[in-house]
Amino acid sequence: MKKNRGWLILLLALVCIAGAGVFGARIIQGTTGNAKYEKESINLGLDLAGGVSITYEVVGDVPTQTQLSDTIYKLQKRVESSSDGSITEPEVYQEGNKRINVDIPGATDEIFKTLQKPGKLEFRDPSGKVVFTGDDIKDAQPATGTDSQTGTKNSVVELTMTKAAKAKFAEYTQAHIGEVLAIYYNDEAISKPTIQSAITGGTAQITGMKDFEEAKNLASNIRIGTLDLELKQIQAKEVSAKLGTTALETSLLAAGIGVLLVIIFMVIMYRLPGLASGMALMIYTGLTLIAIKAFGITLTLPGIAGVILSIGMAVDANVIIFARIREEISSGKTVQSAMKIGFEKATSAIVDGNVTTFIAAVVLGVLGSGPVKGFAYTLGIGIVISMFTAMVITRFIMKAFYAVGLQDAKWYGRLDERKPIDFVGKKAIFITIAVLVIGAGLVALGIHGKQGAALNYSLEFMGGTTTNVTFNDNLTVEELEHKVVPVVAKIAGNKDVQTQKIKNSNEVVIKTSFLSDDKRKELEEKLGSEFGVDKKMTFESISSTVSSETRTDAIKAVLISLVFMLLYIWFRFKDIRFSASAVIALVHDVLIVLGFYAIARIGVGGTFIACMLTIVGYCINATIVVFDRIREHLGGSNINDPEKLKEIVNRSITQTLSRSINTNITTLITIGVVYFMGVPSIKEFALPLIIGIFSGMYSSVLITGSVWYIFKTKFVKKSKVVSKSSRK
Repeated sequence: MKKNRGWLILLLALVCIAGAGVFGARIIQGTTGNAKYEKESINLGLDLAGGVSITYEVVGDVPTQTQLSDTIYKLQKRVESSSDGSITEPEVYQEGNKRINVDIPGATDEIFKTLQKPGKLEFRDPSGKVVFTGDDIKDAQPATGTDSQTGTKNSVVELTMTKAAKAKFAEYTQAHIGEVLAIYYNDEAISKPTIQSAITGGTAQITGMKDFEEAKNLASNIRIGTLDLELKQIQAKEVSAKLGTTALETSLLAAGIGVLLVIIFMVIMYRLPGLASGMALMIYTGLTLIAIKAFGITLTLPGIAGVILSIGMAVDANVIIFARIREEISSGKTVQSAMKIGFEKATSAIVDGNVTTFIAAVVLGVLGSGPVKGFAYTLGIGIVISMFTAMVITRFIMKAFYAVGLQDAKWYGRLDERKPIDFVGKKAIFITIAVLVIGAGLVALGIHGKQGAALNYSLEFMGGTTTNVTFNDNLTVEELEHKVVPVVAKIAGNKDVQTQKIKNSNEVVIKTSFLSDDKRKELEEKLGSEFGVDKKMTFESISSTVSSETRTDAIKAVLISLVFMLLYIWFRFKDIRFSASAVIALVHDVLIVLGFYAIARIGVGGTFIACMLTIVGYCINATIVVFDRIREHLGGSNINDPEKLKEIVNRSITQTLSRSINTNITTLITIGVVYFMGVPSIKEFALPLIIGIFSGMYSSVLITGSVWYIFKTKFVKKSKVVSKSSRK
């Protein structure tokens, strides 16, 4: 690269940093309430921005619990599948024995239209007879198809039938080819497709859509299916944020401090390359904010913490690259050659690690719901942008630095070959420690399980009591948090208390764990004496906001994503023993954090799912970096000599040790700042993550390589001896 071009690229990088900074600042200002930049604001969740709470009541007799649970789940899916394109995280829960509450952050007209028509989906023949219902459809998705005759592209809806309905569809469509099978939603025809051929495979397409938006809306209505109950809306009220504005402002300040500290650390550790990664990190942060805004993702406070965490993780690829460059310089290569080789050698580890995690993001986004889906979108965005900034932007900036004259090796550093540490030789010690720590967690789970609850389940998982209180004064969210919550928590017997103001009134909704009649009376008397509340309070039992179906979706999504992740590792490393070792490492990390939840009695709520998913995605990256070095040293040969394998594993872990330490430090910097500066709810999210980071480092450095070594030496492919005569 010529000198003039180098200066041009550096200038362009500075312009990009300034641009990302300006757009990022506008988004932050709009998000924190600056009316001037309201259009640039990011959608915020109920905890940060409030929203609308809609109460429905079942028409007719008291329904069964199964009917209510099914309806709650379908209402949640309806909000998540709203046609306005936003990605939201609603809270849908049962109140009393006939009511369902739907709390929606940043509710829009489109969501209201969708929710205000709860009812039934039916497929009717030309005489109006109901042939199928929404319960016969497993899934419906918008897609782009190709006309078999003209070859033109058009928008379609792809239907997938349930197993039970597959035979019925085949039989009916075989006998009624050429007839209309109209689709009705609440007795209103929304589509009238004609049966073109027998549907025998359990899948079909609805064609004739005027555009993709029409296909998207039709798929949304079909996908939700039939609500089990007839509902009527009895009230809709605007509610405030659960947390004060200081929570959002503090989190954003923590993000800024975290980014600054990471850049300083990288410059100290890696000199000129560290500065390049710092510049790329600033661009990454701006691009991430822009992408979250562009995709309409709704951020909750844990979501913001996740973004901050991703900032620390974003430099991981740079750390891998810089370590490679230093190794090449130490081996005698020129700086220019070292940069070229360093990027090439680091590519496989970066791509494999990020693709593996991206697979998880895709599966979680498709199959998950609620907080799982929101997490998946944020994770996917972070992966794509971090790979781009590391592999493209950092690379060009470093080439530009070299082109303008910064060519001395002292600006890039050296990484002299260390004597391999005997990690494998001490595997019994490391594995024993891991087993003992996991065992302690399992014992805690067992003890607490016998006492009533293995984990400290919060309102989101267990439900509780909602109390409507009308105060004499118009208390702010901060006043509620600091004055009212401690009083309520003392009576409830735990700190899991949520408050929401009803806007334009003095009414406040207080959610706690279940309160007995005596506790309800005590709370009524205490709020009366402490705050002069003289109006009648109302109490109702509420269900969990994280439904059993949502939890089941999360478990299914995680298990399926793990299968695909491990299949990818098997495919890339050509050895199932790598996948098996990765499974053990992930199980180790998850059990360590789960045990910590049990021992520390940290509340297990909606953030628990996001926390465990973050740990899985984070730890698999560290494991793959070690595996990549082992694969490189194996060189494609099938080495079975135990001593040689031991030397390869020890050398691979030692060579990647600096990467493991530095990546964990940058991640701990960002999440540590969030922990020390955050509000209590964010601390409950950040602390288990910190434990997970240490656990992931332990497993990737001290466990994974040794487990692979055990598998490799104990499960050796047997060679076949063939006689000379048999070859003829």
